[in-house]
Amino acid sequence: MTDDSVTDNRPWRGVLVATALPLNDDLSVNLDKYAEHCTWLVENGCDGVVPNGSLGEYQVLSPEERAKVVETAVAAIGGQRVMPGVAAYGSAEARRWAEQARDAGCASVMLLPPNAYRADERSVLAHYAEVAKAGVPIVAYNNPIDTKVDLVPELLAKLHGEGYIHGVKEFSGDVRRAYRIAELAPELDLLIGADDVLLELAVAGAKGWVAGYPNALPSASVALYRAAVAGDLDTAGKLYRQLHPLLRWDSKTEFVQAIKLSMDIVGRHGGPVRAPRVPLLPEQEQAVREATERAVAAGLA
Repeated sequence: MTDDSVTDNRPWRGVLVATALPLNDDLSVNLDKYAEHCTWLVENGCDGVVPNGSLGEYQVLSPEERAKVVETAVAAIGGQRVMPGVAAYGSAEARRWAEQARDAGCASVMLLPPNAYRADERSVLAHYAEVAKAGVPIVAYNNPIDTKVDLVPELLAKLHGEGYIHGVKEFSGDVRRAYRIAELAPELDLLIGADDVLLELAVAGAKGWVAGYPNALPSASVALYRAAVAGDLDTAGKLYRQLHPLLRWDSKTEFVQAIKLSMDIVGRHGGPVRAPRVPLLPEQEQAVREATERAVAAGLA
């Protein structure tokens, strides 16, 4: 864990990898490989992991599988480094997942707004208030593309002002929001939520990155993040240009398949995906494969 994460007691700071979940050929979860993957990520410079996010295919896991994924990550690298996604259709269920994460030893959780319908502001506030009762620090996850609920800066400031959230994973792609969030809620930690706006949000003052592509390329991705937040734009700019053909897949519908394919190419276990996701089209697979092989040839793997 980076020094500022420890001294500020803000375990969501730094590079937290939204982990892909290794599946066997029969689509069962390979918990042994998952534990090894979490350990490997930390050994390669990442600060922690985010299990049960979209990249971890949480929506298609059984409750038993979902709980075991969290417990496996904690056993592998320690709860301080684990920030599970606790999204659910109902607030009561999301609270139960936050309590499960708390009881497993996690130091924080990540929470989407209500996503079963287009929730209004009062519903969003009530949702975060309910889950906050679990007593574990919450990082909000703003993904208006998928949830159709937009945590705009003004709403984030209200959630923070009520004490419900401590940070936000920003996935809107609108980097201008970083400055408005800093004005309205200067103590709210902004976390980079999409790989392909990393440099822009790092320059704007982001305190962390909930990351996708470190699943395949952790060392190069961490080097990019560290250079970007340190203001070393020569180093960061070069790495960003080299990695961007891959990073932009994090904002595409097929991000899980793309990242898992890159993992397979570099010698990790990405493996298949569960339905309703389907394999990449041949042209998509070719694009990911070529971009990954270029990164490997450039010494970034």
